Amino acid sequence: MTEAERRKRNMLMFPPGTIGRDMIYCLVTNFLLTFILFTKGLTNAQLAAVTAIMVAARVFDALNDPIMGNIIERTRTRWGKFKPWLVIGILSTSVVVYTVFNTNLKGWPFIWLFGVFYFLYSITYTMHDISYWGMIPALGSDAHDRDKFTSMATLCAGIGGTLASILIPILTTGAYTIGGSANIAYGRVALAACILSPLFLCFTIFGVRENRDYGEKAPPISLKKIWTTISGNDQLVWIAIIFLLQEVGNGIVIAGLGSTYIYVEYGYAGGLYSLFTTVGMLPTAFLMIFYPAISKRIERKKLMGIMAIIATIGYIIMLVPGLFMASSMVKFWILVIGYVFANFGQYCYYLVMMISILNTVEYNELKHGTRDEAIIASLRPFITKLASALTAIIVSASYMVFRITSYTNQVSDLETQASQGLLSEADKLTQISSVLSGVTRGQSIGLLFCMTVLPCLLMLASYFLYVRKYKLDEKEYERICKELELRKAGTNAEN
Repeated sequence: MTEAERRKRNMLMFPPGTIGRDMIYCLVTNFLLTFILFTKGLTNAQLAAVTAIMVAARVFDALNDPIMGNIIERTRTRWGKFKPWLVIGILSTSVVVYTVFNTNLKGWPFIWLFGVFYFLYSITYTMHDISYWGMIPALGSDAHDRDKFTSMATLCAGIGGTLASILIPILTTGAYTIGGSANIAYGRVALAACILSPLFLCFTIFGVRENRDYGEKAPPISLKKIWTTISGNDQLVWIAIIFLLQEVGNGIVIAGLGSTYIYVEYGYAGGLYSLFTTVGMLPTAFLMIFYPAISKRIERKKLMGIMAIIATIGYIIMLVPGLFMASSMVKFWILVIGYVFANFGQYCYYLVMMISILNTVEYNELKHGTRDEAIIASLRPFITKLASALTAIIVSASYMVFRITSYTNQVSDLETQASQGLLSEADKLTQISSVLSGVTRGQSIGLLFCMTVLPCLLMLASYFLYVRKYKLDEKEYERICKELELRKAGTNAEN
């Protein structure tokens, strides 16, 4: 197989592998807190315990992700260093996720199960996430090819995440709830996601051939190596901080606040939230497909400036009607339009961050003589998961500050009665509507502030830091690649 044929095959087979993975990621990241809130009837103390567990697990990931990256980096098998961990990781993740969404435990017994689950999930998801994204630098160093691999993989990730975002609310909330209750519905949805994830990843496992010319013996697992790789790469450190700010802001809406706001403002109908996310995310497909072409014409820093303006306008459009208009479908559609602009800008930021992290591989090779792809790639999932924990703190705090849990606990009781056959679907929905109608305008506006103003401020902070601190722009990256080629040519000539 020629190099051109291998690149074409990889471009076809690598991206679909993440469709199922991102279904599971969307289920856990975007709907786990909603699942708990609306089915487990937790007190504020128990909700605080859930939040504390999520934060503790992310602190654990501070070591777990880079260590896993180091383990992958030293893996040497006939199948390469990435694929064994793709298989082990996706199968174990599926078992763990299925278990937590299919338990009837409530109260503190559920909290104990959740604690075990979340730490296991941190370990198992990391295995295949680092392996998957860490494979991109091993598919080629050409900047344009890397942009295409990243954007196409992100497109497929978006397909998986968007499908989950559309279907989960419809199938778990409102008139089309599977089994008549959220408890049963989430269990069935988790089963489907846990079957589809390994199946989609087979595209990558069996279809992709990465570069396996490691050129060195397997490095030992070393915390010192992890620390020196990350701390010794100043551009990696800065992009990690910038990415963290952006991810926290971007995750607030989809981590639960968006769905809860729509439920209390427009009624307990999963179809409305699906409509909100579907329309809001549709324009991102444009970026997924055309980002490589856009990046060839507009430099990343200039592009981020344009997107900062677009996203800010979007957040203003979402906020202003919520302050001055009464609840109506007109107000809902204005909210959706605002989210289209905000999400478009935020998603472009995400693509820029992904590529900016991967481009520190060559910078690391220039400075230290080693690429350390898996260790560097491990920082992306760590930041993503740390951001999800910080987002969970913001979301949980918002619920407690604005006393939303007093309403969701009543909804949880009604869902439980429905799952036990004590309440019909129609009666359940009628009583839930009555409960949610008690939410005050002040409480609703408080949720809206948290899902518009705070994300906008965090996005702008990430933009200004990127412009000032991240130096690996297109020209500098091209210079580094040329210098590395000259080094290799000189080494080969000496040999």
